Amino acid sequence: MVLVETDTLVVRSHLQVGVNIVGERNLFWNFGDTLAPSAGYQSDKAWLEAYVKPGISWSKSFDGLAAYSKVSVVMSGTVGTDAFDTGDTGRLSLEEAYLGLRTEGDEERSFDLSVGPREYRAGTGMLLANGGSSGFTRGALKLGPHKAWEMAGLAHMRRGSLAGTAFYLDANESPDSDSGTRILGGDLRYDGRNERFLGVTVGTVLASNAPYPKAASGGIGMPSILPGARNGLNFVNVYARGTPLANSGALGDFFLAGDFAYEWNRDIDMRAWAGRLQLGYMFSQANWSPTIIYSYQSFSGDDPATGRLERFDPLYYEGNPSAWSTGSKSSMVFINSNINAHQLALRVTPTPSDILTLRAAYIRANKLLSPIQFGQATRVEEIDGIANPIAGVTHHHLSDDVFLEYTRIVNPNIYVTAGFSVSVPGRGIDSIVPVKAPLWSGGFINVVVNY
Repeated sequence: MVLVETDTLVVRSHLQVGVNIVGERNLFWNFGDTLAPSAGYQSDKAWLEAYVKPGISWSKSFDGLAAYSKVSVVMSGTVGTDAFDTGDTGRLSLEEAYLGLRTEGDEERSFDLSVGPREYRAGTGMLLANGGSSGFTRGALKLGPHKAWEMAGLAHMRRGSLAGTAFYLDANESPDSDSGTRILGGDLRYDGRNERFLGVTVGTVLASNAPYPKAASGGIGMPSILPGARNGLNFVNVYARGTPLANSGALGDFFLAGDFAYEWNRDIDMRAWAGRLQLGYMFSQANWSPTIIYSYQSFSGDDPATGRLERFDPLYYEGNPSAWSTGSKSSMVFINSNINAHQLALRVTPTPSDILTLRAAYIRANKLLSPIQFGQATRVEEIDGIANPIAGVTHHHLSDDVFLEYTRIVNPNIYVTAGFSVSVPGRGIDSIVPVKAPLWSGGFINVVVNY
């Protein structure tokens, strides 16, 4: 939406609005009734959430350069009580407020410098993507309108197909759970033809008070909490995508993609890893252009048999179903740590305005008797006739998730999306509760307007 346009100055207004209605049954497999009945948690819920994100941006050109800026705020809230038992709440907060300088007119050689709150994603979003947190006091848990980092210093340079970005990031976390995490690093990426790319992201956590859970020795006992353990974390993430059969006629729509990440922190004797392999094919000549994608992703968990910490820290990953979430319902319980999953997605487009996607996930724990969340499922069980506190699960199979999603593109600015998903508990989930866990199901419908 252009407000002012001259030969050297462009001023635009921006507006994004989202409204979402959600209903859930047997939330978290009804753990509340079996593990904490005195808490009074209601496992069947329905709520409405919404946000409005207005903003303004400008760009001023001079001598082959352009100065630019954008400012936006988010007004978000929830009516009713959401999955995390928070409701009738909301906030008005600053989202973007950055100033930058970039080159113009030369796509082969360019630079772009900016500083201030803004969005930034490194690589495929495995570690650094969602710089802002939503839900809880801010409301709009599912819509997740907060994406920008609280502070982002970015220096981006490109020469032909090679691009590099140096970054300093400070996460925009909810005030009641701010870990004070600050990250310094860089990303180097090569982009080829046919959507091929190869890149690497490296970084270090300059400061953080985020704790890590550590499995008890042998898995028997309460997990210990290591305060401020994220401080000093180092990481490297290599990512790639290729079309190895690009010149093979009908097989040219096949693609192969992979990510691998390694983390270490000498201060706490930590070594952790994660990876994903994706295979995909688009039947571009068939009716409805079906696209099928298979992926296997795995994130290391802490081994109770060692003194070293092997639990992977997913940092600020992109957690939507088309990116790095593990399952649909299950992704609300399990972050990308001590978990692996086979996932399959089938997408069809009956018309250019209609998209139907079916996703299925088979989810397992990597390490038994080891935290999946912070002390997830800590309880007392009888082992060899002796009552002992344990954490994690005693069987690998956690759950099977199925998610059907429909999107209607009303016009280039308005999207309507509806979805329904079910999570079937596996033996791992059943091992936590004294009775068989029920199916967890739920649906939603939302409208997003973006100008």
